[in-house]
Amino acid sequence: MTMVGTPPPLPVRDRTAAQERTAGALSPMLRRLAEEQATGVLVREHGTLHLAEGRVVHAESPHAPGLEVLLTAHGTLAGAAWQRAAEQAGDTRGAAHRLLDAGLLPEGALELCHLDALYDAGYFALSPSSTPGRFRYDSEPRLGPLPSVPVIALERETLRRRLLLHRLWPDPAADSAPLIRADAAAAAPVTPRQRAVLDRVDGVRSASQIARNLGRQAFHTLVDVRRLAAAGLVRPVPTAPAPPPSLPTPPLTVTDPDIALLKRLRDALEAL
Repeated sequence: MTMVGTPPPLPVRDRTAAQERTAGALSPMLRRLAEEQATGVLVREHGTLHLAEGRVVHAESPHAPGLEVLLTAHGTLAGAAWQRAAEQAGDTRGAAHRLLDAGLLPEGALELCHLDALYDAGYFALSPSSTPGRFRYDSEPRLGPLPSVPVIALERETLRRRLLLHRLWPDPAADSAPLIRADAAAAAPVTPRQRAVLDRVDGVRSASQIARNLGRQAFHTLVDVRRLAAAGLVRPVPTAPAPPPSLPTPPLTVTDPDIALLKRLRDALEAL
């Protein structure tokens, strides 16, 4: 007689324990993916994080200059060399690997710029979002020659940066809006770095656009902008006030006296 045993129960995730582990995380989803050592791409409202085995290997954000800007803006790498590598590789990480393998970049300079770009874009990718993130499991992101970052390290650095900006100037309005110069009664002295930012304030550029123009990290430019705002030298372009809501038109009502008056007017016109 053959005995058929019951199959073992399927593992069930302890949701309470998971919530406790992700309490206080900037992105509970990202923290869970790190615990699972997941590989893929996390797309959030303000940026994208590439994970390999639960570690952040690359970050992108429309608010932060990419690795190519940091490498080419100050002569570390010729723009044409980056363009060729990017066309051959098809993406930023592949281009960096090609340049490293070809010996066109010092390894230390590439690693430093890579980490600068990762933390810079990661800061914006982890900013508060009005939409949920989406994760796509993918085997493409891999741990390679460039340094990767633990998720918890990226979160801690992002929180440190938020606190720094708040201490410098608590109003975040100047972070994303076009900037104009303020009419300060007495111009405060500025550093050469701040002067370069101030010279590019034209009522059109935002802090991130100024960062790209200067070839600097966006967060460092935010630091300069907040200090300039605290000194009363710059402010965001004021937004136009919203038009007042239009009042509904009351329906036209015709009373009996009105009808009688119209009839008399009609009779008078016909008698003419």
